[in-house]
Amino acid sequence: MYTVTNEWKDTGSLLVGLFEENEVNKPTIDKVKNSCGVDLEAYIEAGHLSTESKKLDKVLVMNEMNESDLKNIYVIGLGSSQKFDENKYRKTFGRVFQSLIKDKVSSVTILLESLIPEGGNVERYSALLSEAMLTSTYRLPSFKTNQKEPVDINELNVWTEQEEKVVLEALYRGQAFADGVNTARYLVHLPANILTASEMAEFATTMAEDYQFELSILEKEDMEELGMGALLAVNQGSVEPPKMIVLKYQGLEEWKDVTALVGKGITYDTGGYSIKPKTGMPGMKGDMGGAAAVLGAMETIGQLKPKKNVIAVIPSSDNMISGDAFKPDDVITSMSGLTIEVLNTDAEGRLALADGVTYAQSQGADRVIDVATLTGGVVTALGSWMTGAMTNDERLYKDVEDAGKSVGEPIWLLPYNDDYRAQVRKSAIADLNNSPTRKAHPIMGGAFVGAFVEKVPWVHLDIAGTSIAEGAHDLGPKGPTGVMSKTLAQYIVK
Repeated sequence: MYTVTNEWKDTGSLLVGLFEENEVNKPTIDKVKNSCGVDLEAYIEAGHLSTESKKLDKVLVMNEMNESDLKNIYVIGLGSSQKFDENKYRKTFGRVFQSLIKDKVSSVTILLESLIPEGGNVERYSALLSEAMLTSTYRLPSFKTNQKEPVDINELNVWTEQEEKVVLEALYRGQAFADGVNTARYLVHLPANILTASEMAEFATTMAEDYQFELSILEKEDMEELGMGALLAVNQGSVEPPKMIVLKYQGLEEWKDVTALVGKGITYDTGGYSIKPKTGMPGMKGDMGGAAAVLGAMETIGQLKPKKNVIAVIPSSDNMISGDAFKPDDVITSMSGLTIEVLNTDAEGRLALADGVTYAQSQGADRVIDVATLTGGVVTALGSWMTGAMTNDERLYKDVEDAGKSVGEPIWLLPYNDDYRAQVRKSAIADLNNSPTRKAHPIMGGAFVGAFVEKVPWVHLDIAGTSIAEGAHDLGPKGPTGVMSKTLAQYIVK
């Protein structure tokens, strides 16, 4: 897919960037003129490339130029290099690559130096280019018949004076992050009749084979033996068996300093006997977005192979209604031994996570990060622009937050103190109750999960608002975003 060279390679399309500060952008202009015979300076003098053309997001396509065999040159206005941060870079080039796809361009040469601010980190910006290309042009699978063969960018030629090995490695690093995001998107998009807990386990099995992860799939009998009464209660109403999916990546000689990534894997959520309204049902195939984010992160980790130890734990089931389903007023016993009064069967994700984080700690986790489409309350609080978080450890949270910032996935910390902890312990007949109040709804969900974290640092990420895009955007299609896949991976591989 990638070619890195210091020589001009004509693919029929050339992509060049212009920053506002450099009125003539002499190095770019001279290189293009000497190599492929196109005089951009003449276009500037003729007024075709003006100051306006250099403003951020301006894309000028010059077609059928007599001086060259080039079909077109895409001149990208990059605005001020002083204000050009990494998130703007991702989005700008996401739009650019979407334009190339729209124009049916499958092969393109980019002049790398023209796309990077002076003094910018070449490796970082090269990685962002491939990440933006692969996430922005990703297509979700369709089950329609008679589909047209799509156009993809299958050849990216990087024209640069930089060392080939350095740029190529950076491009593949960006691809690893994009592959993780797109894996998460793919899984969330699949209908629940196709992606059952068993099928998710099969997907994880293939991933383990591809990247030599250690794999364990705990079956219902294993869960019964271990006392995972919380996850088993969620599964009671289903004809599909539950799965506890466990992937271990060992990048250190010894199994120590272990980070656990725990993802909620509810493949469909009816709400159980606390049934959702009919308008609340569509989209519930995506209630395993936390599991998808964890598997996406493991995809990236598998490709980049950091010197870290990671365990991924995914408690998976659907939440259905039948004569066997669990009910409000039931009391169940979790793997930790804590008893739970069930007041709301639609608060099932936190029950699955309770056994998930307990199991992760039993496997030697030194810190736990859980991610889940947990509460509608976080959508009310933060909308679709921020992932909500809770923590018992400021240092761990800061590291996760910084990872999110660096990959364009912002996180907002919600409060978590003894007042909130006390709410989930308000039960006359059990240690905990799973739905004490509608007040502070996202905090109640996180506080419940926090009750199962023993003495290790913990961060909870609620992606109910950020896991789905309501429309197509600069970095992808309408639908699943794959959010937190990059954040989790960046936290591990940084």
